[in-house]
Amino acid sequence: MRAPRLADVALQAGVSEATVSRVLNDKPGVAESTRVAVLAAVDMLGYDRPAKLRRASVGLVGLVVPELENPVFPALAQAIESGLAARLYTPILCTQTAGGIAEDDYVQMMLERGVSGIIFVSGLHADATADMSRYHALTARGLPMVLVNGYQETVDAPFVSNDDVGAMALAVAHLVGLGHHRIGLAVGQERFVPAHRKITGFRQAMADLAGVDDVADLIASTLYTVDGGAQAASQLLAAGCTAITCGSDIMALGAIAEARRRGLRVPDDVSVVGYDDSLLMAYTDPPLTTVRQDTPGMAESAVALLLAQIEGLPTPRAELVFRPDFVVRKSTGPAPLAAGKVAATGPSADRLTAPVPDRRRRGGRSA
Repeated sequence: MRAPRLADVALQAGVSEATVSRVLNDKPGVAESTRVAVLAAVDMLGYDRPAKLRRASVGLVGLVVPELENPVFPALAQAIESGLAARLYTPILCTQTAGGIAEDDYVQMMLERGVSGIIFVSGLHADATADMSRYHALTARGLPMVLVNGYQETVDAPFVSNDDVGAMALAVAHLVGLGHHRIGLAVGQERFVPAHRKITGFRQAMADLAGVDDVADLIASTLYTVDGGAQAASQLLAAGCTAITCGSDIMALGAIAEARRRGLRVPDDVSVVGYDDSLLMAYTDPPLTTVRQDTPGMAESAVALLLAQIEGLPTPRAELVFRPDFVVRKSTGPAPLAAGKVAATGPSADRLTAPVPDRRRRGGRSA
């Protein structure tokens, strides 16, 4: 940590160096909003607060995300940060990268800064093989926290999740309705809770809607990247799939690229479904049919649950599950052998089914 440079902080906060000096020296005569802005600038720039101001960090909230390359994480982070800022809390965004700072190190840093609480988005809690004692220690010290996407029954904290099982039912139902029966799933590693739930939902939907009980050769687990999507598509296309539903939008883009590399047309020869409805997915070639997470609703609930704990209000220690929507665009179409059997009045591009978000609480106990 370094002592704050007045010029850097003043530029970031949009105030004079003299004002920054007054805040850092805890002098009177500074509006509270200005004081908050200056201290937020100090934190955002990675400077250490003066010792006498560290106890004033009650308005800081940590936000841990796994990375920013997958567009869904910046979207969630921005929505959560906006919700916190609207309530005059200052978010500290901590992004994990390969070979970078680990989640535990970020948490220790935030505890030293006196954060009021932490929101974890797809953190280590989402890994079924990870040690949950790190979260048990935080709850034992009474730190308010909320965990997004990755429910763990043993962690006594509120969870906010997308309904991954229901999402697979939406995707498979859409594809079966277009005449597809050889449907593949491109997804991440099953040790991660969201991927495990997607696989579970896919198995159930294929059995119930497509009449297919054995889907072992229809599931490809790779990485949530473009290359991962291409690798999964290569495996699934070799298995004779005419449609692929993916665990993320960027995997879907990789699947489309692999299909084209093989000389296949999307959606004429193979249909592809994404997941998340990330920014710009309506403008890809072709525009991507995808599952849409209720990012604003999930972010709003995460913020509300965290602030309720900070304020000492009773908060359910359970899972709040949001039902996604399904967005039909142009990356899906009739199965090749069934093209002549599907009515011309089938699903139209950009049609959005809009079921009411299912805010169900699973398990847990009341605080």
